[in-house]
Amino acid sequence: MKNSIMMLSAALMLGGVAHAQKVAFEEYNLDNGMHVILHNDPSAPVVITSVMYHVGSKDERPDRTGFAHFFEHLLFEGTENIKRGEWMKIVTANGGVNNANTSDDRTYYYEVFPSNSLELGLWLESERLMHPIINKIGVDTQNEVVKEEKRMRYDNQPYGNILPEVKKNMFKNHPYRWTTIGSMKDLDAATLEEFQAFNKKFYTPNNAVLVVAGDFDKNKTKEWIQKYFGPIPKGEEVKKQTFTEAPITETIKATYEDPNIQIPMVVAAYRTPSMKTRDARVLDLISSYLSDGKSSKLYKKIVDDKKMALQIGAVGFSQEDYGMYILYGLPMGTHTTADILKEMDEEIVKIQTDLISEKDYEKLQNKFDNNFVNANASVEGIAENLASFYLLYGDVNLINTEIDLYHSITREEIREVAKKYLNPNQRLILDYVPSKKVQN
Repeated sequence: MKNSIMMLSAALMLGGVAHAQKVAFEEYNLDNGMHVILHNDPSAPVVITSVMYHVGSKDERPDRTGFAHFFEHLLFEGTENIKRGEWMKIVTANGGVNNANTSDDRTYYYEVFPSNSLELGLWLESERLMHPIINKIGVDTQNEVVKEEKRMRYDNQPYGNILPEVKKNMFKNHPYRWTTIGSMKDLDAATLEEFQAFNKKFYTPNNAVLVVAGDFDKNKTKEWIQKYFGPIPKGEEVKKQTFTEAPITETIKATYEDPNIQIPMVVAAYRTPSMKTRDARVLDLISSYLSDGKSSKLYKKIVDDKKMALQIGAVGFSQEDYGMYILYGLPMGTHTTADILKEMDEEIVKIQTDLISEKDYEKLQNKFDNNFVNANASVEGIAENLASFYLLYGDVNLINTEIDLYHSITREEIREVAKKYLNPNQRLILDYVPSKKVQN
C-alpha cells in the first residue's frame, strides 16, 4: 500500500506541471446551489475530488468554540451507507489517499484516487454531505481525538501557545480571537443536538464548492455529479455576521509564561487587512523581503551578521476578514529580546523611509513568480486553489491572474503600505517567557 501511495503522489506531482502558468477550468451551479468547478488534466491518471465548505472557526459561538475543526474529524465517522470506521479502509483499498483541514474561514475535504475511481470519490463526498451520522459515540470518540491533538500541538509543544496568545490580544470583537481548535471546555459542554444543528446549518450544498481536477471524462463526470449531488436538498441561506475591530492606536503589551521553554521569545504582531485587498498583497511582498528565508533582511542581519539571535522568523496569516503579520525572535548569548526588537524596528523604518533597491525588488518578483508556479504545479494544489479563489475571493480566475497583481505593485507602494500598517503603535508586543513555576 505504501508503494502505491508513493506512486500516486509522484503522479500527482507530475500532473499539471505543464499547465502551471495557465489553469483551464469550467464552472457551473447545480439547482441546489452547489458550485462546481472542473479542471481537466490528462497528463497523469490521477483525479482529485474535493469539497470546500464556507464554515470555519469564525462561524462559532463564543461559548461553543472548536466546532468547525471538530467536524473536520467527525464527518469521517461514517454515514448511513458507510459503516463507522470504514471510510479510510474504502479509500486505501482503492489506491487512494484523503485528508481534511480547517481554518478560521473554511473547511476542506479531499480524496486523491487513480482516475478510474472518480465515481467512488464523488459518492464518498456526497455521502458526507447527504447522509452523515452525528451520534453520541462519534462525538465522544472525536472529542478524545481532538483533546489529544490539542495536548500535542499546543499544551505540550514548546512555544505552542504563541498563536492563541496573539489572537486573544489582537482581536477583541472578531471571532478570530480564538483558535481553530477551540476550547475543550466548550466541546465538553456541547449537546448532541448542538452538533446536529451546526451540521444542518453549515454543511449544505449551497454553502460549498465541489472541485474535480485531473484525468476524467467531462460528460461522464457531469452525469455522476448530478447523480450524487443533485438530489441533495438545498439548505437555508447562511447569513454571515460582520465583525469590525477598532484600529490599534497604541502598543498592546502582553506576557505569557510557557512551562515548555527555556529561552524567551519576543513576538511583534501587526493586524493587517483582508487577504482580498491590494494592501494585503503588498504586505506579502514586505513580509518576504524582511523575513522569508536565510537571505531575508532580518535573518541576514540579526542571525548571520550580528549573531544576536538563534532564530528570526515570521508568520503571515492571510484571512478573509483580517490578517496578521507575526514577527518573532529568539535571543542568543547576552542579547535580550529588547535588543532583537530594536534591530527589527530599524529594518522596518528603512522600508518606510527609503525605496527598496531595484535588485531586491526584482528578487521579490522572481520569488513570487516561483511561488505562483509551485502553487499550481500539482493537481492537488490546483484543486485547493480553485476552491479557495471561488469561495473566499469570489473570483476563480485569480488562479491565473493574481500574479499580475503582485507584478503591478511598485516600490513606492511597498514604502507607503509599510508606513500605513507597520508602526510601533499599531502592534502587539508579546513577551513569551519561560514559566517561573517550579516543575515537578
